[in-house]
Amino acid sequence: MIIKPADQKKMFIEIDTTEMTSAQIRMVKTLNSLLNHVLVTESESEYFDHAAEAMRLCASLIKQANFTEDMKANGIPYAEQVLEYSMDVLQDHMSQAKVISYDN
Repeated sequence: MIIKPADQKKMFIEIDTTEMTSAQIRMVKTLNSLLNHVLVTESESEYFDHAAEAMRLCASLIKQANFTEDMKANGIPYAEQVLEYSMDVLQDHMSQAKVISYDN
C-alpha cells in the first residue's frame, strides 16, 4: 500500500488489488469510506453506528483473507482464531488505556 499525501486536504491511497476478489475490493473501499466518515462526523449516532459497522466490516474482511482460504484444508479455524486473538489484544489495549499514536 502506498499513501500519497497530495496536500493537507486530500490523501490518495494506492492498494495492490491483484490478489483480491471483487468482493474484497468493494469491502476495502467501503471500509475506507466508513473510517473517513467516523473521523469527521459531528453526529453522535453516526459516530457510533459507523464505527461499529467499520469494526464489523474489518472483521469480515479478515475472515475472508486469502490466508484462511488457503488453510481451510487443514481444518484449523484460522478466521475465528485470528478474530478472537485480535479482540483479546484490543481488549488489553482498552483496559490499559493504551492509545496507539504514530505522530509523537
